Amino acid sequence: SDMQRPQALVRHPITGSMLRYGISGAAVTLVYLGLPVVVNAALGVPIQICIPVAYVLAVSLQFILQRHFVFRHVSSFALSARQQITWYVIVGAIQYPLSALAVAVLPGLLDIPERVAYLVATATISLFSFLFLRKRVFHPHPESP
Repeated sequence: SDMQRPQALVRHPITGSMLRYGISGAAVTLVYLGLPVVVNAALGVPIQICIPVAYVLAVSLQFILQRHFVFRHVSSFALSARQQITWYVIVGAIQYPLSALAVAVLPGLLDIPERVAYLVATATISLFSFLFLRKRVFHPHPESP
């Protein structure tokens, strides 16, 4: 029936985890953008102090959500938490310069505005990051179902 299709998509290991990836990304974005604004407005803490705190909290929250929410269908991970964190840091260290490079190069190459290049680069890098995380970081242990 038509009602079973959405449920099947949510339960599917790929489409379900992609949906949860989007939800976790929205939550992390809310923390990263909202925390500095709220703390600055409510407590008067300089936003320059709030931003790095929010960044660390957002990245930490993102890792936790990836491990326990996005890839919750995995009963036993192949990599230890320490190995996952290491790969997570490597992926993050690649994402930023790649985004910056795309925003620097794509507007001239494709005759598009920087904002469009930024959005396209972010969407593309997010998709490839999801696929890499799914296949190489948060993948199941070979013996797990």
